[in-house]
Amino acid sequence: MSEAVKRVYAFGKDANGNNVTEGNTEMKAVLGGKGANLAEMANIGLPVPPGFTITCQTCMEFANGGNSWPEGALDTIAEYRADLEERMGKKIGDAEDPLLVSVRSGAPMSMPGMMDTVLNLGLNDESINGLIKQTENPRFAWDSYRRFIQMFSNVVMGLDGDLFENAITAMKNERGVKSDTDLTAEDLQQLVAEFKGIFSQNVDPVAYPSLVVDGLVQFPQDPTLQLQLAIEAVFGSWNNPRAVLYRQKNKIADDLGTAVNVQSMVFGNKGNTSATGVAFTRNPANGEKEFYGDYLVNAQGEDVVAGIRNTSPIAQLKTVEGLEEAGQQLEDIFVVLENHFRDMCDIEFTIEQGKLWMLQTRVGKRTAAAALHIAIEMVKEGLITKEEAVMRVEPDQLDQLLHPQFDKNATYDVVARGLNASPGAAVGEAVFSAADAVAANEAGRNCVLVRWETNPDDLAGMIAAEGILTSHGGKTSHAAVIARGMGAPCVCGVEALKIDAEAKEARISGTDIVIREGDIISIDGTTGIVVLGPVSLVMPEITGDLDAILEWADEFRTLGVRANADNPEDAELSRSFGAAGIGLCRTEHMFLGDRKQIIQTFILNEDETVREEAVRELLEVQTNDFYGMFKAMDGLPVIVRLLDPPLHEFLESARALDVEIARLEAAGTDAALVAEKRELMAKIDSFAEQNPMLGMRGVRLGIVYPILPTMQVRAIATAAARLKKEGLDPKPEIMIPLVSVVTELAKLRALAEKVIAQVEAEEGVELEIPIGTMIELPRAAVTADEIASVADFFSFGTNDLTQTTFGFSRDDVEGEFVPQYLSERLLPFNPFATVDAGVARLVQMGVELGHEGNPEIVCGVCGEHGGDPDSIATFNGIGLDYVSCSPYRVPVARLAAAQAALSQK
Repeated sequence: MSEAVKRVYAFGKDANGNNVTEGNTEMKAVLGGKGANLAEMANIGLPVPPGFTITCQTCMEFANGGNSWPEGALDTIAEYRADLEERMGKKIGDAEDPLLVSVRSGAPMSMPGMMDTVLNLGLNDESINGLIKQTENPRFAWDSYRRFIQMFSNVVMGLDGDLFENAITAMKNERGVKSDTDLTAEDLQQLVAEFKGIFSQNVDPVAYPSLVVDGLVQFPQDPTLQLQLAIEAVFGSWNNPRAVLYRQKNKIADDLGTAVNVQSMVFGNKGNTSATGVAFTRNPANGEKEFYGDYLVNAQGEDVVAGIRNTSPIAQLKTVEGLEEAGQQLEDIFVVLENHFRDMCDIEFTIEQGKLWMLQTRVGKRTAAAALHIAIEMVKEGLITKEEAVMRVEPDQLDQLLHPQFDKNATYDVVARGLNASPGAAVGEAVFSAADAVAANEAGRNCVLVRWETNPDDLAGMIAAEGILTSHGGKTSHAAVIARGMGAPCVCGVEALKIDAEAKEARISGTDIVIREGDIISIDGTTGIVVLGPVSLVMPEITGDLDAILEWADEFRTLGVRANADNPEDAELSRSFGAAGIGLCRTEHMFLGDRKQIIQTFILNEDETVREEAVRELLEVQTNDFYGMFKAMDGLPVIVRLLDPPLHEFLESARALDVEIARLEAAGTDAALVAEKRELMAKIDSFAEQNPMLGMRGVRLGIVYPILPTMQVRAIATAAARLKKEGLDPKPEIMIPLVSVVTELAKLRALAEKVIAQVEAEEGVELEIPIGTMIELPRAAVTADEIASVADFFSFGTNDLTQTTFGFSRDDVEGEFVPQYLSERLLPFNPFATVDAGVARLVQMGVELGHEGNPEIVCGVCGEHGGDPDSIATFNGIGLDYVSCSPYRVPVARLAAAQAALSQK
């Protein structure tokens, strides 16, 4: 057909067996991932049930038009429906031989379980008789009808799914059977009547006047209305809370929309020669080359992912009587798909009375360990190049490999076992609802979410929890798939776990063990075990596949990666993770603990002799600090930032002191002590500032109290001199923070150079100590050419540059209006997590002007943005020399820098 805007695309074969597919795998932005890959499977000759795809753009037109249909869209859908009916030789809703269809979502980016599906659409009180006639299987027909009413009521009409599950449970209890499959055709026919009654009692007649017949709401019998309402519901699911939350977490744009795939139904619930399942061409947990997944005989696809029945492993499928041929064909298709897509594929399939049908394929979600192993193995197999392997691994996934594991030396008793659905270990309080998990997280308590099986509405709780534990579901259940995608430990299918969510407890069958809300439990998603009580956790090392991928990444990246570290232990850890130096040593962190009293003495005592003694004490400990840091990073640069925060941050809280004085007075304490406390409070108050972010800190502090930078530079130079005498190669660099005018930097640079010269003379060594500044104020960025004339390097402090550019206070806004800004899309993302375009422009300006003022200047970024993959891509494009991030983000930054370089070639 020809139209200005093509909103619908066909896929599959016609009545003569000819492929009439209009799309392909390159059209994900239009057809969504599911629609594009259905088209691609049809194009390469795989058995795909025919259907058509409504485009993602139509979804956005519908949503942006106030949930009203674009002109002509319904007419086009009607044309493609008629075409599908002609291809199938059946009509939807026909009383003699009905065509049933599924209505499924499919976004351009994979969003597993986040949006809605409706199956068995087209059944009504007349077509059910045609289905019985054609199949000669009343039980199958009534089972399909009850499923359709249940799913349509929940997905399209928003009714509580428990209303229907409770009716099924009551029926099973009344009949004395355990499984849905034990219910007879007559039982299911009775359930259909009950379901229609539940529908009538719970749907608002005012909201759906078209469903009112003789004054009562009736389940819709018109297939055209069924189809329109189902498509609208799937479109609407693009903006349901769980989908919005998933997009926010995974940085997926809100304006992509979801396609809708209307596809002829095939049935896995037609008896023991029918089945349905979800599988992977390789193990998504560890990457081993094996067929991996679950299937159920005599079931529909939703049964597998919902965890309603416990599944069987896919490897057994071809050994089941009546399913041998289809099982072997499925394994052959696994190989075809993996070779075609050159990646591990996630597959949904149905076998209908011995015939295999492919319902979906996509590049499969996998754990970090699996992603690394698959990438490396595919390079060995010649399927992909090293460059492609590096691009295949999501940088943030590497965090999974750096997450805790059970300490091999720990002793513990395993109370239950399940499936090792997502690796890593977690320890926390048991909670039994998503809401409780969120509440525990907000209160700062680690928790493990314990559920019968998770569903998409549990997403917020799954994100908040340290790990996930379920009593039902297989390795492709909702809990397993989402947990693997998030990198969260998950143990699922723990059959011994009998959960009472209402009572907030779980019993371990065969024992007297009861896990109650708040009890500490430990789970190991690598082995599938559950432990009552805490287990010691350890961090893994960078070896094997991770080391190999990072070595490849280092071949391709042009951006250096350093670490933020404030002590020798973190410095050594950073080096073990591949850091090429320390990009930020925050010396204020060295003034805590026992040393806090020393700096407080300096601040609060006006006697110069006492102050000088405090500085001598600080000089001794600072020299030892820097000695350890430089030794740990021998031969690599260590940028030491001179004291940055305002002095009041080292003092006690004036508010707490005020409360203490009030209590002393109430208790009749000696007046002299009270007076002493009041004098102390007055001194503390004298250091308070209305806005410390803009007050006396950074370079200003050094200019007002030159004794402090003098002490710190002497400690740096002395430590370096001692190590040089020992034959080592220390490479310290001095960073002066919060410079806004070139004269500030010039003044403190002169002071530092004078001190360094004194130490050289005293120690008899020559020292090369570059001196630079942190660019964290807009004025510094726009006058960087002037500042660079007296700087050896720039380190862009994008945390503070973001604050001063936006006028935001990071300490306040993230808990106040930024969440609202994000939810309303006034900001596309948190600018303190991913660098903002405006801040990045200031960085670029600073780099360009800096090189005008000093062509040899070295430019880097330190702070949280230095470990964010999206920010790293931005910095790579700007032309920075390095990024610096926390030690555990160093591997992430190494990989992200390589991907940025490869993407920007």
